[in-house]
Amino acid sequence: MFVRRERWGLSWRGLLAALLIVAGACRLLLVGIFPFLAVTHPIESKTLVVEGWVHDYALLAGVREFRTGGYERLLTTGGPEEGEGKFTNVHNTSAGVAASRLRNLGIPGEQLVVVPSQVIDRDRTYNSAVALGEWLRRNAPTVTAVNVVTADIHARRSRLLFQEALGPGIRVGIISIPNPDYDPDHWWRYSEGVREVLSESVAYLYARLIFLPTTKH
Repeated sequence: MFVRRERWGLSWRGLLAALLIVAGACRLLLVGIFPFLAVTHPIESKTLVVEGWVHDYALLAGVREFRTGGYERLLTTGGPEEGEGKFTNVHNTSAGVAASRLRNLGIPGEQLVVVPSQVIDRDRTYNSAVALGEWLRRNAPTVTAVNVVTADIHARRSRLLFQEALGPGIRVGIISIPNPDYDPDHWWRYSEGVREVLSESVAYLYARLIFLPTTKH
C-alpha cells in the first residue's frame, strides 16, 4: 500500500541561492532590456533616413544628425496617417508630414525626399522599408549604406526590418533617439516606459521569430 522513496529538495541555503539568482536575473533584465532595444550603431553613409512617425524630438535630432554627419540627402518614410483608412495622397502619409516638419526646421528642399508607403495594414515598418528599397533601386542605385533615425526602443526592430527589406546589398546603420519624457535608466518607474518596453519587446520577438518577409532580393 505504501512505498518509501528518497526525494531531493532545496535546503534553506539552496532556496536562498535560487532566490538570489532569480532576483539577479530580473535586475539584469530590467537594466539590460532598454539598451538592447534602443541600440545605436551608425555607419558611414551619405544617405540619412528618418522614420516619419517619430515625434518632434526625434525629428530635431534627425536635423542635427543631417547637419553634422555630412549627408547628401535625407529621406522620410512611412505610410498613411492613422485615421486615414487608406492611401489618399503623399501629404497624408507620415513620410509627407515628417518631410513638411523637417523642411520647416531648415532642411533644404533639394536634399529632402519623401518616400511614402501606400500600405496601411500591419507590418508598417517593414512595408515602409520596402518602399524605400524600391526608391533607392530606381533613383539611387549606387547607394550601399543608409543610416536610419528612429525612436529609442524601436531601433533594434527597425534595423532588423529595414535590413530584411533592403537586402544584403545595402547596409543599415541605426540611430536611436531617447524619449525625453522618462529616464531610460529607470524606465520601469514610469507608466509610459513600462508600456513601451513591454509592447516593443513583444513586437521585436514577433519580428525576429515569427515574421516572414515577402520581398525577394
